[in-house]
Amino acid sequence: MELISQVLVLEPTSQVLGKEPIVPFAILLVVILVIPIMFERLRLPGLVGLVLSGLVLGPSGWNLFQPDSPMINLLSEIGLIYLLFVAGLEVDLKQFRQQKIRAFGFASLTFTIPLVMGTLVGLILGYGWNTSILIGSLFASYNLLAYPIITRLGVVNNEAVTVTIGAKIFTDISALLILAVCVAMADDRAFSFAELLTLSGRLTIYSVAVVIGFDWAGKEFFKRSGDDEGNKFLFVLLSVFLAAVGARLIGIEKIVGAFLAGLAVNEAVGEGLVKEKVVFIGSVLFIPIFFVDLGLLINLPAFVNNLDTLKLTLLMIIGLIGSKLIAALFTKLIYRYNWQEMLTMWSLSLPQVGTTLAATLVGYRAGLLPLEVLHSVIILMVVTSTLGPLMTSRIAVGLNSSPAEEPAPSLPDQNAPRTNSAFTIIVPVYNPHTEQYLIEMAALLARQSKGKIIPLAIANAAAQMDAPQLEASLKRSEQLLTKATVHSRVLGVAAEPVLRIDDAFAQGISRAAREQKANLIVMGWGKRTGLRARLFGNVIDGVLWASHCPVAVTRLVESPKKIQRILVPVENLTAPTLQPVQFAQMLAEANQSHITVLNVCDRRTSSSKIAWRRSHLSLLVSNLALANTPEIQIIAHENVAQAILQAARLYDLVVLPFIRNRTSPGGLAISDVTTQLARQLTCSIVMLGEPQRTQTTNVVMPNTVTSITSAV
Repeated sequence: MELISQVLVLEPTSQVLGKEPIVPFAILLVVILVIPIMFERLRLPGLVGLVLSGLVLGPSGWNLFQPDSPMINLLSEIGLIYLLFVAGLEVDLKQFRQQKIRAFGFASLTFTIPLVMGTLVGLILGYGWNTSILIGSLFASYNLLAYPIITRLGVVNNEAVTVTIGAKIFTDISALLILAVCVAMADDRAFSFAELLTLSGRLTIYSVAVVIGFDWAGKEFFKRSGDDEGNKFLFVLLSVFLAAVGARLIGIEKIVGAFLAGLAVNEAVGEGLVKEKVVFIGSVLFIPIFFVDLGLLINLPAFVNNLDTLKLTLLMIIGLIGSKLIAALFTKLIYRYNWQEMLTMWSLSLPQVGTTLAATLVGYRAGLLPLEVLHSVIILMVVTSTLGPLMTSRIAVGLNSSPAEEPAPSLPDQNAPRTNSAFTIIVPVYNPHTEQYLIEMAALLARQSKGKIIPLAIANAAAQMDAPQLEASLKRSEQLLTKATVHSRVLGVAAEPVLRIDDAFAQGISRAAREQKANLIVMGWGKRTGLRARLFGNVIDGVLWASHCPVAVTRLVESPKKIQRILVPVENLTAPTLQPVQFAQMLAEANQSHITVLNVCDRRTSSSKIAWRRSHLSLLVSNLALANTPEIQIIAHENVAQAILQAARLYDLVVLPFIRNRTSPGGLAISDVTTQLARQLTCSIVMLGEPQRTQTTNVVMPNTVTSITSAV
């Protein structure tokens, strides 16, 4: 009541709200929600909008926030730690192991040459050796902002791309180690060579202890935690902050410990729901606040009126771009890459975001880097994070994948003995309104493959097996199964209903599918856009992550028996992406339907490259040995999603691969085309997800044995 009376009578509303700490937090949430969306629609990185928002809201703009605000400083500090932790967590150890020798070679060049160039820039402008070396280390690391682009173009398996991805672990670690030493030397004016050796020894022991100890502890804890996602999530958070505290205890920066913690729990976390939750929390809240806080530190009048800052910015941009180009050129000469591969490596290694900004802020707070360097690095970030992905999208088009890394689909072996087990399709039933179409879809596939369907109902377990809510759930499940069995018999397909009591729906479906040796799971559509679904996952997420076999998530607007024209968009011209074509073929043979395989390339693609893509895609499809050869279409368009939406108007069903985003630190990943299509398509949709955790799973489709390779 006192607050209400103040608002209504005693004080102006603005003064009362100004005293409430929740108000700046609410403003931050609005900025984080709105600004990145606006900038991404302008085809600019969302982080650029966040930094500019800090500039507008800070002392150089509306003066709503102050850089020394305790709340913003705390959230920004957490965001800084989170940023480096996610950077370590997102390191692709598989890509690193594939090309570790060449990755180390490229890392040595793309680290050493920019380090020397940046150091020379600092010395030319009159900075001391310690500051100059730190400036050089800022040049050395890079962020893979263009990873979603090379994934969409299907060139991730190209050797030059794999080497660039693997080299990032070396450059990040080296840059952070230089930061730790430079800051320690800045703290002690009488820093000696003996103290340097002592610090190096402590740092080495600490790094080994964190990487090995946390890796062991994580695997043991995850093994004993079972399916308790909450405890796993808390363990990961505890790991990063324990590592940060440990780093400070031995006199090095917290972000070094955070990055090492990310590397340590990388394999224990794996590609699962826990990692998705950890990255989600940081990407939507703490890391964006860090970028906003970075904008608050910008002194716009000092930047505009200081010619030395403008000169430093220009030298840093030229020095970085030039040194990265020289490193890529030497790599080309040593490993005999072609010019397109060399330019792709150059463009991928340009963006300076996560590690660079974090190290710059730490150096600035330690008094090692002056304000003009902070200003210059922010401008460098804006330029490189925009230029790098733009260049990659133009250069990497048509880049060939390495044959050794691209498994071709197996040809059908007519002499191979046929297996006695029938093609088994699991159909989870929950919603009585969508059950009929799901059973019809499964029946068409099973009839074509001479298989069977297993309607599955999950009753959620209770603490006591005689609980009234469990009894009601069992009764409802039995009714759904009875209805599904009747539908199956009418359609002339064998059905073996299964009722299961389990702690959770997703785990129950995955376990039942494994027990029944299912070849395919056919599920209905679920809501995927809500906050709770994004934070805690939903049934579809859980099944897609845990299933041992393909999962077809369907949204059917009419009976599957009426489907006559099927569109299969293929983003990547690689063999593993053709699994949706085989699924569509099963359905097409049952309905005598027509299939079109569509690939969308960049509008600037030459006619010769379009002809190559058409012939290459035709070859891949022909290797599937399908009974009826699908039609092949190649469309040149500047927007992949819009091209598919326009083409889909003539079709009854669109079969899409279920592709997850690789989330870059700060939530910078380009929007997934599949997600956009799922929101806007008005016809029936099937999203086909493949097993996530197995490297190679043999899935027997009718008349074809296909080796499915899942990216881990």
